[in-house]
Amino acid sequence: MMLSIMAVACASESDQSVQNAADNPSENATSEDAIESALSPSVGSGTAELSEPNAEVGRVVDGDTIVAMIDGAEERIRFIGIDTPESVKPNSPVECFGKEASAHLAEYLPPGTPLVLVRDVEARDRYDRLLAYVYRASDGLFVNMQMMLDGYAQPATYPPNVAHTDQFLAASRQAREAELGLWSACEGE
Repeated sequence: MMLSIMAVACASESDQSVQNAADNPSENATSEDAIESALSPSVGSGTAELSEPNAEVGRVVDGDTIVAMIDGAEERIRFIGIDTPESVKPNSPVECFGKEASAHLAEYLPPGTPLVLVRDVEARDRYDRLLAYVYRASDGLFVNMQMMLDGYAQPATYPPNVAHTDQFLAASRQAREAELGLWSACEGE
């Protein structure tokens, strides 16, 4: 499987600095560095046209993180723009609706599900997880958005990764008003 993770972003100075970094890989590049350089963002309209699958689900970690296979290597993928209640964070209690969010994501993404991963500006978070908008390849389901619409996630905006922020805020508002998922069970916690 050829690694081709598409990128969505708004034009900014940070786009240029990320692109410059991708164009000048260090002499000590590891396989992870190679993945990051292949993920360099391009300036676009904030939407992406889906391409061939570029990953496959290995397992669901929790409601906003999966392990996926990319070119035969396991990668931890953190969904951009959403946050679900904690269910596996070390030294932390399971939060209200954490287990339900994980189970809901697993319904959408059973092991072996082909994916299209789409980047925003930054390739990785501070925990070295690959950051992505996750689409199910079989039908184009935008999983980040669906988790929000179903009430299993809330918005988590970390600039400069903001391509879908407005849509996520609207989806969260809609789920909250309809008292779906965590909005019916965890209000006030």
